[in-house]
Amino acid sequence: MRAADGRFSIFLLPFRRKAVNLWGTEDAAINADLKISAPLGAVSQPRARGRMHVSARCRGGRSRLGDLHQSGSFKALFPHGAGQGLNAVALNTAGGITGGDRFEFSGHAEADAHLVITTQAAERLYRAQPGEVGRVSNRLRVDQGARLDWLPQETIVFDGAAVERRLEVDLAPDARLLAVEPVIFGRVAMGETDISGYFAETWRIRRDGELILADNLRLNGPITAHLARPAVAGGAGAMASVVLVAPDADLWCARLRDIMGDTDGISLIRPGVLFARFLAADGFALRQRLIPALQALSGADIPKTWTL
Repeated sequence: MRAADGRFSIFLLPFRRKAVNLWGTEDAAINADLKISAPLGAVSQPRARGRMHVSARCRGGRSRLGDLHQSGSFKALFPHGAGQGLNAVALNTAGGITGGDRFEFSGHAEADAHLVITTQAAERLYRAQPGEVGRVSNRLRVDQGARLDWLPQETIVFDGAAVERRLEVDLAPDARLLAVEPVIFGRVAMGETDISGYFAETWRIRRDGELILADNLRLNGPITAHLARPAVAGGAGAMASVVLVAPDADLWCARLRDIMGDTDGISLIRPGVLFARFLAADGFALRQRLIPALQALSGADIPKTWTL
């Protein structure tokens, strides 16, 4: 929807009628909303912590590793590739995310560099202990003439998960961004087809300091029932959000419509900013359309970890 100042905000229902600060909310407020609380005498469980910073720097016409910091349950791998970009593969050594976990990632494509960020495997959001919410913060910066491809594999939301996730991106005026976040709700193969929990995701993308895209997703309580509503997901069990910020973004709407299904949608929400949302019955059906779309938008093969 277009706000009075001309900016856009895209929402996926259901939401509370009052405004909610998804990222700044304290655990106590989330617990009250979820109607969960820690039992008396409960012992706090050990929780995972992970921080990582990766930057790509242009040297001799190729993108090389600039800075690297990693600590806790976050590790990075750098497979060799034939392209000009730097490929970084993030690995969560904790094996997943549960309530109380905290993960922070920052990526920086310096001037004229190309940074590709993906994950080694699908991320798993496990059942949370009562009274605990996991949080993930991802911050990206793309400098003048640079390009960043944010291509994590699917996030699988297990029954009882409670996680908030935030993506913030700052772009130079001529920078290029391709970003995707696929999410699968439940594990059909394990018979987990009716899930409840709390999953919130916030996107904020700025170009030259101006907010050009704001997207909020919040599913609370009976997630499967919410997704079954026609105005939400029409019964889909998997979805993906895709954003392309580039000078030629307007050229891709018609091309992607040939790949997308009847339940998918795409729009040029402002000059140079393309937004698409894919809906599918499961993760495999989602990948069948998502992978060709990402390959088209990136102009190259996507990371090998994305094997169909």
